[in-house]
Amino acid sequence: MNILQICSKMPYPPKDGGSIAMNSITEGLIKCSNQVTVLAINTPKLFINDADIDSNYRKTTHFQSVFIDTNVKPIPAFLNLFTNQSYHIVRFDSKTFEQTLIDVLQKQSFDIVQIESLLLSNYARVIRKYSKAKIVLRSHNVEYSIWERLAKKTANPLRAWYLRLLSKRLKKYEIEMMNHYDGIACITKLDALSYQQLGCQTPIITIPFGINLSNYRIQKTSTEIASVFHLGAMDWMPNADAMKWFLNYVWPRVVEQHSEVKLYLAGRNMPTWLLQLSMPNVEIVGEVNDAHQFINSKSIMVVPLSSGGGMRVKIIEGMALAKLIISTTIGAEGIEYESMKNIIIANTANEFVEAIHTCLTNSTLADAIANNARQLAETNYDNQKICERLSEFYSQLLNAKK
Repeated sequence: MNILQICSKMPYPPKDGGSIAMNSITEGLIKCSNQVTVLAINTPKLFINDADIDSNYRKTTHFQSVFIDTNVKPIPAFLNLFTNQSYHIVRFDSKTFEQTLIDVLQKQSFDIVQIESLLLSNYARVIRKYSKAKIVLRSHNVEYSIWERLAKKTANPLRAWYLRLLSKRLKKYEIEMMNHYDGIACITKLDALSYQQLGCQTPIITIPFGINLSNYRIQKTSTEIASVFHLGAMDWMPNADAMKWFLNYVWPRVVEQHSEVKLYLAGRNMPTWLLQLSMPNVEIVGEVNDAHQFINSKSIMVVPLSSGGGMRVKIIEGMALAKLIISTTIGAEGIEYESMKNIIIANTANEFVEAIHTCLTNSTLADAIANNARQLAETNYDNQKICERLSEFYSQLLNAKK
């Protein structure tokens, strides 16, 4: 099959959860004997110079990108309040990108156009006009639910009102669009169920995030034993809110019990309040050059999310590197885990404190959970098997009666 993959951010080099997830699908589909062309939006948030992109990747995927300034701007955001449009979607509209998409569609004949994220769904009308390809939404999460959860957790009345508005408009748009695709590939079973409950009639398949296990080499000899870490982009609101909560309500109590333990916070775009943080046993690492090396060097991964959606790529990567992971139920959504077998689920401050204490004092249990996590990654999240299922789904869409 000839597949056009349209990405809402630069998928290469794979630096964060979203780009890693997109690139994994690209690699997997190519290994399944498909031809994949990648057209991406280059955003200020994850800007990559085209010249820095590997020449082999560029050649293999016929890669093209278009810069769009997707930054939130006060005046356009304010004026958007007086419309009925979702500001999330509007920010990704671009005549330049639309024309580039038209050029690609006119030069090649595609069987499938895979849209990465709801944010690019406005371009479906262009695809319909210039191509006979089947359009598939690669749904990384049910977008509106992220903002709905954030609104419920927000104490500031004005901020909560605005987040509810964002959520309401996104939900309306998501419902309007879901039956305009030829297929939806959800990253979690929960997201697939959510679409169905909203009235989706479009064929749906669950295609989780997958990894090439040969790229994940466990190096326990370099691991700092009494260490806790969080790895994630801190310009994503759910991550920032999660770490504020963790630092306020969990970490001081952990240090009281274990004066030697250290917390490492890594990820791009650290906010000023974190960069200026002065707190016992906390080190702000910032963006790391080698995420695998960083994960290998630390002991316990924490994912204290209280909002968000989809699947946390970093949890699967942590599992592949045999890390002991403590996560909220929301943080671990979409992963087929068993608490206390291959992960530890903690939803309150008390549960996080107790879980970290258990991990630091019971190495036998900690090692068993970490090893089981690796086994789960091997069994359920092998990228090649996942992409074979996706290729079969695409074949079924192409063979279905019109």
